[in-house]
Amino acid sequence: MHTIEKSVLEGLVLRRDGVPIYVQIREQFLRAIAGGSLAPEARMPTMRQVAVALKVDLNTVRHAYEDLQREGVITLRRGHGSFVTGAPAPPPTAGDQHLEDLARRVIAQAMDAGVDPLILATRIAGLITSQETSP
Repeated sequence: MHTIEKSVLEGLVLRRDGVPIYVQIREQFLRAIAGGSLAPEARMPTMRQVAVALKVDLNTVRHAYEDLQREGVITLRRGHGSFVTGAPAPPPTAGDQHLEDLARRVIAQAMDAGVDPLILATRIAGLITSQETSP
């Protein structure tokens, strides 16, 4: 394992605040990339290394990596590993982070209550729209 991969793995920490584990993993990698700990074209730790280091299911880590790939932050090269793309995500601002944390807490609460977060988001948007058109 390369030194960069090892230092990134050692920096991963899971919280017990209701935020799904895959989201926590994804966000920590986004911060590492935005902060320069993982530079463009850097090799990411393998999914298995992350799963073992955090003592979580491999599918949880795979979910985080697939999200990062969908966001265009990493590239998965079958048989070669995962690599940071040439265009890392911009670092989040303090306001962005607060908004992200709030959104994640609401999503976690909705899921705990058995409510689909997308349905909740639609309902919230409808309430906002109705308030804007109310006298």
